[in-house]
Amino acid sequence: MERPCAWNSYDTDSLACLEALNERYRRFISENKTERDCVAAAVKMAKDAGYKDLAEAVAAGQPVAAGDKFYVNTRGKALTLFCLGTEPLESGLNILGAHVDSPRLDIKQNPVYEKADLAFMDTHYYGGLKSSLWVATPLAIHGVVAKKDGSVVNVCVGEDPQDPVFCISDILIHLAQDQMKKTHAEAVDHENLDIIVGGRPLVEEGDKDAEKGEAVKNLLLSILGERYDIAEEDLLSAELEVVPAGPAREMGFDRSMILGYGQDDRVCAYTSLEAMLAVEAPSRTSACLLVDKEEIGSVGATGMQALYFENALAELMELAGEGGSLKLHRALANSRMLSSDVSAGFDPAYADRFEEKNSAFLGRGLCFNKFTGSRGKTGSNDADAEYVAQIRAIMDNAQVAFQTCELGRVNAGGGGTIAFILARYGMKVIDSGVAVLSMHSLWEVVNKADVFEAFKGYKAFLSSPEA
Repeated sequence: MERPCAWNSYDTDSLACLEALNERYRRFISENKTERDCVAAAVKMAKDAGYKDLAEAVAAGQPVAAGDKFYVNTRGKALTLFCLGTEPLESGLNILGAHVDSPRLDIKQNPVYEKADLAFMDTHYYGGLKSSLWVATPLAIHGVVAKKDGSVVNVCVGEDPQDPVFCISDILIHLAQDQMKKTHAEAVDHENLDIIVGGRPLVEEGDKDAEKGEAVKNLLLSILGERYDIAEEDLLSAELEVVPAGPAREMGFDRSMILGYGQDDRVCAYTSLEAMLAVEAPSRTSACLLVDKEEIGSVGATGMQALYFENALAELMELAGEGGSLKLHRALANSRMLSSDVSAGFDPAYADRFEEKNSAFLGRGLCFNKFTGSRGKTGSNDADAEYVAQIRAIMDNAQVAFQTCELGRVNAGGGGTIAFILARYGMKVIDSGVAVLSMHSLWEVVNKADVFEAFKGYKAFLSSPEA
């Protein structure tokens, strides 16, 4: 059963809306390449849309009513949004959940060293990535440096056209005979993904021994001190992330696609955010979760396995006069969720990794994965048939182009999402997202039609009453 191409259904007005949304999205992922960047930008968008800080409402004991909008910023790396509905919270929420972290290189706590008259910063990779893709390509550094006096220095170098960029060296093909014999996984050792950050020595006037010691490293530290007021020891409490440098771009002669870094899962995070901000006073309370640490198992205080969403909902229910553990757990169990995460787009260049009848195709709309996981659905949520039917009805009623799919051929590999974590409350959950080519590479590809249909589908879901 083949799903039609979404592009065939658009009129002039729809195409204008599609292009406007995609341009906003393209700018968002160009300007926000870390979880901190995304949360800061999303908070600003939420405030502009009338959202208030839930902590302030709690501190003031503020009563709440249908149509009230709140946000909870968790350590600058995860964000929860609520738009109160007319029904009691105990009857459940409609929830979108996406992650804003992406595979990258994290600079280590003691990173700076000099070797062969070059200055380096040592890194540790984050999430699943192919190390060989990160060499000999322009890189940028984003993040923060926290100082002992409590101040925090924001760092972003490599994005402005006037900025310098950084790179990781690769062995020239003339000397790569041994490397070429290795497997793809072994060709570049992850421990060797150290970025080159300097190549000029610090020369003090009258210094006769400039070539001795660590003069190149010293110039780097001098620059960090002058421009950012950062000492080497301050890097012990830094969170600096190395990402591909440069903006996302339109792709194809027809400009039908977007090529950009971090589209897993920011394409779903951004469309979820836009859908959430477009909802006004729904019957069921709407929630949008933009979470961290999904790429490494949803762990830590800002990952989905933490309790910040449950705690935030408990605070909101207390303000709404529905406080208490029993009502909280009823609200969670009565909720339904779209785990907004991307799916592997069918790639004809690697067709043997897919089962074509059950693959996601670029341009055919929002994807629904009944199950993910690997090795016999291990680690999967696996939505029940009744919920899938309910989702089909919501999408069809809103005229949303959608498709069903699985994450590659049986036993070809696999992966997971945050779906199983929310399903532990007993709520209805299904994975739903956008098809992506070259997932987890430096530059991933999505189709503009799928971005548009994701926004439409997420908005229809948030606005829908319980069937």
